[in-house]
Amino acid sequence: MNAVPDVVTAALATAPVIDGHNDLPMVLRARQGYRVEGLDADRSHEFHTDIARLRRGGVGGQFWSVYVPSDLPEPEAVVATLEQVDAVHRMVAAYPDDFAVAYTSRGVREAQRAGKIASLIGIEGGHSIASSLGVLRMFARLGVRYMTLTHNNNTPWADSAAEEGAVGGLNDEGRAVVAEMQRVGMLVDLSHVATTTMHAALDVARAPVIFSHSSARAVSDHRRNAPDDVLRKLRDNRGVCMATFVPSFVSGEVAAWESAAEEEWSRLGLPAINGWPRAPRPGEEIPDTDAIERGPYGDQVPGPFRPWLAAHPRPVATIAQVAEHIEHIREVAGVDSVGLGGDYDGCFRLPAGLEDVSGYPRLLTELANRGWPEADLAKLTGGNVLRVLEETEEFASAPQWPVGGGR
Repeated sequence: MNAVPDVVTAALATAPVIDGHNDLPMVLRARQGYRVEGLDADRSHEFHTDIARLRRGGVGGQFWSVYVPSDLPEPEAVVATLEQVDAVHRMVAAYPDDFAVAYTSRGVREAQRAGKIASLIGIEGGHSIASSLGVLRMFARLGVRYMTLTHNNNTPWADSAAEEGAVGGLNDEGRAVVAEMQRVGMLVDLSHVATTTMHAALDVARAPVIFSHSSARAVSDHRRNAPDDVLRKLRDNRGVCMATFVPSFVSGEVAAWESAAEEEWSRLGLPAINGWPRAPRPGEEIPDTDAIERGPYGDQVPGPFRPWLAAHPRPVATIAQVAEHIEHIREVAGVDSVGLGGDYDGCFRLPAGLEDVSGYPRLLTELANRGWPEADLAKLTGGNVLRVLEETEEFASAPQWPVGGGR
């Protein structure tokens, strides 16, 4: 790797990366039955994430995603999400010199001063609360700092970007969920939701919201990215869009290739590989496995698919394309509303140069070469999302709130 410019080194010293989304807990379940051992070793042949590479990447804070599939029955999703939350807490406990659970912005700062990686938790989909505000509040007490309102399926109260809308964005129940999240100091995350849901949430939000892992739709027209009219509302809300590295969101060419590949995969009748094996039973230890849903764009390539793949080489997203999304978000929403949400261990091939969590300095170098000053880089890396946490906590502590509420 080329030498990191002084401006990047200085920005990371001022504001270490606080990344909005990493799916390591999911792959720990899928590949090693929730065992957390070995993250202090080189795991580059298995994961995008291990402790040494987090350190090399300048990461001082990570929102660990506690994703469970959104097509699970909601009571089952609550249990599975609790298992994921438990995995994060066990992972942190296993490496006390490297990780610390952060429940607040103050906790993030304290962890960083101690030389540790602040570990925050994000629920990826409102199905994980089974339409219960009591469950939502319990997750908040366990350290969940954000909840994405939907994943790839609608909830009874919010529309997903991946399905036909059913409630016009948010219904009254959904607006109550947003209000309760902000009352208890939990960030409202608008990644994965329909554009109507983005607008509906921003219309009622009284504290800043986030996109934990989304980029700019004007740069790459993908439903998972934020359109400009939403980014302008986000600027007024003082929220943050944490630009993601997912190649199909970053590059229209990659998105088109994946769509064609999935169509061919389906035509051939090839099955997806299960990415959600069951969790271990009490007293049981599940052996390590390579199981993870890969589909036509993963590493496992069955014979019938190989001729198509040979005729249609996979395009590669680039750091420059990621930088274009970040610059567009800065241009439209402002420098106070941009952050980073890589989605490591939640997607397959990453952009060239961003293959794992050690890559953030290379992206920052690209931006520095485009003229980004230290102050703007420091807002991008962690300053903005830390400010959002602080403002959300201040809003939640306001005296107008009653104790409890809703269901």
